[in-house]
Amino acid sequence: MKAFKYLLFLLLIIIIGASIYIEVQPNTYTFSRSRIIAAPTPVIFNEVNDYKNWPHFSPWLEQEPEVQLTYLEKTSDIGAGYAWKGTILGEGKMTTLAVSENKSIAQKINFIKPFESESDIHWTFEPQNDSTKVTWTMSGKLDFMSKMYTTFSAPFEKTVGPDFERGLFKLDSVSMASMKAYSIKVMGITQHGGGYYLYKTTSCKISELPNKTQTMLPTIAAYVYKNNISTNGIPFVNYHKWDEENNAVMFSCCIPTTEKMISTESDILTGQLPPFSAVKTILKGNYSYLNEAWAKGASYIQENGLETLEQGPTIEVYSNLERNLPNPADWITEIYIAIQPLEDSFKMK
Repeated sequence: MKAFKYLLFLLLIIIIGASIYIEVQPNTYTFSRSRIIAAPTPVIFNEVNDYKNWPHFSPWLEQEPEVQLTYLEKTSDIGAGYAWKGTILGEGKMTTLAVSENKSIAQKINFIKPFESESDIHWTFEPQNDSTKVTWTMSGKLDFMSKMYTTFSAPFEKTVGPDFERGLFKLDSVSMASMKAYSIKVMGITQHGGGYYLYKTTSCKISELPNKTQTMLPTIAAYVYKNNISTNGIPFVNYHKWDEENNAVMFSCCIPTTEKMISTESDILTGQLPPFSAVKTILKGNYSYLNEAWAKGASYIQENGLETLEQGPTIEVYSNLERNLPNPADWITEIYIAIQPLEDSFKMK
């Protein structure tokens, strides 16, 4: 009997000691994980900012693909939110509290079942050359039961940290895939209206074409702006010669104008496109797919018994260049290959 009392007393001491130990543990927690992703900051920011994208990279939603998701009317920016209800994930919700575009996002996550708790989520996006450092942070308060759980099992960072690492890995993959998406559609025969334009011409290796274009177009645009010249359309490139065998291309970078303008710069010239019949192809995606788009346009001409116009224009029109879209998947390029006029009416697209 005395031994039992000693044992009970010892057990009481252990319980009191453990309670004191648990109680003096930190009342808050915070941890974060970071990853450098080779994508423009706006691309990654937009993925995280819209909750409809979360099933693509969330490490928790991955555990239960059939979980029931309910979105608020607003799914991005301040006031956005979604909720989940599942067998494995339980029940909870997440809302967005603050947004600094392309810089940071603050969110609140509430767990309802199997237990109630809430935590703060914070994202930061730091541009690093052509990449972005993404940091995902979780913080919150610990009540006695939560501290007891983490004391005898594992700290939140040890249990949730790997999930954050998995989520950032998937975010990396999703961002890369989103930038590689593209589509090509041959629209058929159309009539290009032609018109006046200012241009610069050069020749270079095919591999140097993108850099040359990125240098020449802004130069012409600056001249147009400086001289208050009215434009009449979207910048385009007119290809005069394409020689893959010798890795050479001759082309002009052009900006359409409302009327004939005589340039005061020796290397900026005035040109005019007469109206012409063309096969129109639209590429939505990175310029790296332009060769494929040109090939599809050329195939359409051959398959439909059409004939290209000798010395006729072959142009690329960058339809949304002025919007400076960060994701290449959103870039739209119109390709026009001049063909011999048809005797019957044009098929407008």
